[in-house]
Amino acid sequence: MYAIVDIAGQQFKVEQGRKIFVHRLQAEVGASVNFEKVLLTDNEGAVKVGSPYVEGACVKAKVLDHLKGEKVIVFKKKRRKGYQKKNGHRQCLTQILIEEIA
Repeated sequence: MYAIVDIAGQQFKVEQGRKIFVHRLQAEVGASVNFEKVLLTDNEGAVKVGSPYVEGACVKAKVLDHLKGEKVIVFKKKRRKGYQKKNGHRQCLTQILIEEIA
């Protein structure tokens, strides 16, 4: 069984027992969170598609850790103009464990 869920503005395909990284959530480590914005559920061929969300569907997850992603380098340059700009960025992430799709 899997579901397509909207978490913090992004869509994720989630399955029970799987760990995923999402944008930083405002929850403590070890806390349980519920996501009600379920767009689609598939239970071994029985597909339910919401418009926009599936009625009564909920995904329960547990917050495992807050961390930062790998560094992304943003480099801009204009040829023959003497212009160079270098920036780095690390995205704040939350690792969650999907406990149940109801």
